[in-house]
Amino acid sequence: MNVELWMWLAVCAGIIVMLLVDLFAHRKAHEISLREAALWSAFWVATGVGFGVLIWNSFGEEYGQQYFAGFVIEKSLAIDNVFIWALIFAAFSVPRKYQHRVLFLGVLGALIFRGIFIALGSVILENFAWVLYLFAAFLIYTGIHMLIKRNEHSDPTQGRFYKWFSARVPSVKKFYGQRLFVRIGGTLFATPLLLVLVLVEFTDIIFAVDSIPAIFAVTSESFLVFTANAFALLGLRAMYFLLADLMHRFIYLKVGLALVLVWVGIKMGLHDVVKVPSGLSLTVILTILVAAIVASLIVSRNKEVIHAEPAHKQEFPEATEAEIAELKPLWRRSVRM
Repeated sequence: MNVELWMWLAVCAGIIVMLLVDLFAHRKAHEISLREAALWSAFWVATGVGFGVLIWNSFGEEYGQQYFAGFVIEKSLAIDNVFIWALIFAAFSVPRKYQHRVLFLGVLGALIFRGIFIALGSVILENFAWVLYLFAAFLIYTGIHMLIKRNEHSDPTQGRFYKWFSARVPSVKKFYGQRLFVRIGGTLFATPLLLVLVLVEFTDIIFAVDSIPAIFAVTSESFLVFTANAFALLGLRAMYFLLADLMHRFIYLKVGLALVLVWVGIKMGLHDVVKVPSGLSLTVILTILVAAIVASLIVSRNKEVIHAEPAHKQEFPEATEAEIAELKPLWRRSVRM
């Protein structure tokens, strides 16, 4: 696949423009309605699919199928990410009107980190082809582990990383609008939103450890790996507001994701023995995920499903307008006369 430099630059420029449009559209803190989330979700999915059609027409059926396989994998694994975000927001009682800003910054960071991971992965695979077998074994192990632990949920407030970070960063116990930092009495403090953002970013890095090898299992083209990741990530915020309240109904989703990871792991491990066509791989992935989602919705329709809640929930009040007005300039200390 011959991808010229201008194509990379055009894609990166397009992503930046779309991020700026999204930021402008949500510049004011407000609760995202179901209708708004549905419209944005449809827009982002259409954008990702449209880019895949462009790849198909420009580079041929094989690369088009590889892109869509990667896009579907990343999009489906992202649904599991949405569930973790819901637990984090619930654990810190983040008002719904502030959640979009956290997710916007989280996705921006995720794009940067995943770009770095993809570049490293491409270099490693190009110079050490045997690493493919390690990726394959890791994916199979991860899929089996996910299947066994599918009903277990971690508590965001009890993780070692959160305890380490919160112990070292001075923070206030109130939300000051959408601010991540505030200066009070000459001292810079983090707000609870910064702690939440750090956790969101940290969990995405953990998820990338699974998702990056998974997409390399369906395509070795770094351009397809990056664009499939990027277009799947861009729609995550809207997907969260659309699905967060329905996540308890996807009771078989982790089973489906686990089977997908095992499948792509086997495909990667046997790439020198059996060449699985990209079309067949895409069909298997879609079949597994659609079956898992449909079965989940059917079984949970007439069944009482328990919502997963964090065991340790922290309550943070919102600062009053008077308290916000009294804040010192963030990056400029007052000068004593």
